[in-house]
Amino acid sequence: MAARQSSPPSVVGRLPAPEGPPDPDIAAFLRTLEGERGASRHTLVAYARDLAYFASFTRAQGLTRWAHVTPPAARRYVVVLDRRYARAAVARQLSAIRSFFRFLYREGKVSSNPFALVSAPRRPRRLPKFLTPEEIRAVLRAPDVSTPRGLRDRAVLEILYATGMRVGELVTLRTSDLPPSLGEAHPGGGDLRVVGKGRRDRIVLMAAAAQDALRQYVRSGRPALARGRPGDALFVNARGGRLSDRGVRLLVDQAVRAAALARRISPHVLRHTFATHLLDGGADLRVVQELLGHVSLATTQIYTHVSRDWLKRVYDKAHPRA
Repeated sequence: MAARQSSPPSVVGRLPAPEGPPDPDIAAFLRTLEGERGASRHTLVAYARDLAYFASFTRAQGLTRWAHVTPPAARRYVVVLDRRYARAAVARQLSAIRSFFRFLYREGKVSSNPFALVSAPRRPRRLPKFLTPEEIRAVLRAPDVSTPRGLRDRAVLEILYATGMRVGELVTLRTSDLPPSLGEAHPGGGDLRVVGKGRRDRIVLMAAAAQDALRQYVRSGRPALARGRPGDALFVNARGGRLSDRGVRLLVDQAVRAAALARRISPHVLRHTFATHLLDGGADLRVVQELLGHVSLATTQIYTHVSRDWLKRVYDKAHPRA
């Protein structure tokens, strides 16, 4: 940390904006995350932002070295975060800072982790949103498949729902990732290899409808959008460049509006819908865990609560004496 003195603020309810050059220790920590742990670009960006704000806070508190950060200072920072962010965001930022101090300890720059015993605010257990079978059918039918863009949008929606993959996994797909059998007239090509969190490879499965939508997009939609522009991105935008995360959010918004759903739906809701519908259909929890790419089964278990909640609502609605 740069040895720059500043007087502590009189009010600890404000989070100073990051300023000055990047801290060399933070930069070294991010390189370690990327090189040794294979952290994704999204993780690196989030950690860099969270640690930059923490560094600004410590400077404002007059703490000029990481070794000067004490448990009381750590608790003051939690108070600042709790006033500014939702509990889930606070927990994520504290996780980043704890990891950073573990790195500093290994490097011999601190003698202890001041955040080791600092608790994050208790996070409320929220069930993930998902669409009913009728709602997802309406969303999948929404794109106008008479246009190249509509072919692309239908393929994106079908694949997100059929595979449960994350948007970050989808936008990094390349044409070279497609199985050769996808171009054949008969059903086939249902396996697709994706690179998930931590650069872990996994195989996802595409249902027949997703295969058909992707086949039509590759044959007719992508060539019209790419316009001969070189590149291996599977999903491209109207200018022929790689489709971005934001582009996927926009096309999902448009499909939801076209389907006349009075809800705000993020692309990640399609992943939740995929998992919930599999469990409702009797799929084994560990199979769903593998398809989602979850490291821990506990992460997948939240969908069992969603499924039970959905079944209870169906029961209450349908049973004459419910």
